[in-house]
Amino acid sequence: MPVLPGAEPYRHEGGEVGVLLCHGFTGSPQSLRPWAEYLAERGLTVSLPLLPGHGTRWEDMAVTGWEDWYAEVERALEELLARCTTVFVFGLSMGGALTLRLAARHGDRIAGVVVVNPANKVHGLSAYALPVARHLVRTTKGLTSDIAKPGVEEVGYDRVPLHAAHSVRKFFRLVDKELPQVTQPMVLLHSPQDHVVPPVDSARILGRVSSTDLREIVLEQSYHVATLDYDAERIFEESWAFIGRLAPGVEATKGITDGG
Repeated sequence: MPVLPGAEPYRHEGGEVGVLLCHGFTGSPQSLRPWAEYLAERGLTVSLPLLPGHGTRWEDMAVTGWEDWYAEVERALEELLARCTTVFVFGLSMGGALTLRLAARHGDRIAGVVVVNPANKVHGLSAYALPVARHLVRTTKGLTSDIAKPGVEEVGYDRVPLHAAHSVRKFFRLVDKELPQVTQPMVLLHSPQDHVVPPVDSARILGRVSSTDLREIVLEQSYHVATLDYDAERIFEESWAFIGRLAPGVEATKGITDGG
């Protein structure tokens, strides 16, 4: 199937510091593309993969699960680790959960993590009905474009396949158990007005990770897809400062661009 316009994966070859970015459930690389380009313009090597089943049509997602999505970001991580001396992982929403699992499993191979409105649980009574409902109903309404800024749209699906939703619920439970294994420096940014992932998810993550270098930033002006919202520039700047603090000399790579 052809990829939706704007949903294409993104890769930029830069310096010895690399960043992997993980997009969210039913979304696409478009939600993180401005962040990826911001980092690429500063000379970093950047990888923003398209998760399997995403960015085409919801029917493609219905036959994928968390194992497929995680395998793709882990593959992209290994490519960056082979190419770069220092690697960071950033993620939005479910991409935040993917980021946290990579951190839990790869330890000090990852220099630091930044997560934006990370998801930790499928909430509501409907979550408990998923194991049965997915066999009776194929989809429910979509989750994309929770953005406060007028005129900005997220490229993603307007329907959520229930088989995939059931899989993501299982994935969140798995990641929750692994959170104490996350020890890397971390920045967690979250929106108090988020209509997809409630603030309680961020609170639980902050309380369960073992990171001692841990910073929480509240995004007062944005909804869920904060990377396309009013606080986007702050997210980009904070993540760049985070990299600069943990990867000495990264400023020297600024301005190096040899392809996008």
